[in-house]
Amino acid sequence: MTSAGHEAQLRIQEGVLLGHALVARLADSLGIRVFFIKGPASVIQGLRKAKISADVDVFVDPSRIEQLLQGLYERGWRQRPVDPDDRTFPKHSVTVHHAEWPCCIDVHFRFPGMERAADDCFKALWENTVHMELAGQRLRVPTKALGILFLALHALRSRDLAACREELESLAMLTRRESLAETLLELASATGALAAVRPFLEGLLPEAITAVWPEPSREWHNRVAAQAPGSARLIAIAQASWRDKSRMLWAAILPPPAVLLSGNIYADMSLPGRFKQHRARWARFLRGVPRLVRSLRGL
Repeated sequence: MTSAGHEAQLRIQEGVLLGHALVARLADSLGIRVFFIKGPASVIQGLRKAKISADVDVFVDPSRIEQLLQGLYERGWRQRPVDPDDRTFPKHSVTVHHAEWPCCIDVHFRFPGMERAADDCFKALWENTVHMELAGQRLRVPTKALGILFLALHALRSRDLAACREELESLAMLTRRESLAETLLELASATGALAAVRPFLEGLLPEAITAVWPEPSREWHNRVAAQAPGSARLIAIAQASWRDKSRMLWAAILPPPAVLLSGNIYADMSLPGRFKQHRARWARFLRGVPRLVRSLRGL
């Protein structure tokens, strides 16, 4: 890595640490319950190998998310453009960015795979957090068992990727070594994550424990199946009513500007710039056709 690249990574890492402190202070001043997931805390807890975090992941009391976001907006943060199609991409967080900050903040109000009602789920999550000294602040983070559940669910969404398989194997070893399988089962039950986490957890439970595994929801099934570029949209179109299919298909062929900006907020939105981005989207789609076919067969 070049010295410039190394300096950029250090700046991002510093921004992530300062971002944790910023959100913690803001939430404390507003009396809002938040805790931080993944990122530096998971490295300190031994759940992940040391790595550069690209953003701040904070989980907020769902009933107070608008107040926290307003506090960030007043401090110069702005919501990143997002794809307006929440049928294809059910929302679980709001991402904000700042022109003078090297990283984004992802404000989570739910987590994919945890399907209990948002307020009830947060209550169960909050009861399984602990304090940690990080970035000069006393922050709330998940217990080790809950941290494993978050990371396992995140990796299970893309378990065809080598990095995700490696992370799941590492988390499984840690779960066995520290005898956390039964605790994970309790957490998964309390948060509605049993169906999603089953491929990871089932083989870790003692033989004496018999779990009742529910069927995965359509959202989770689609999320896991949609691995190739464009597959999520095709799955959503296939499952939509006939009344909605044509509108969704047209939006897939000619997406609104927010879709282009969601990948790069500095994207060239001139007519030639848009044409270039559309061409790149179709190229990615065509390259991913073999994987896309496998994804659709998985349904």
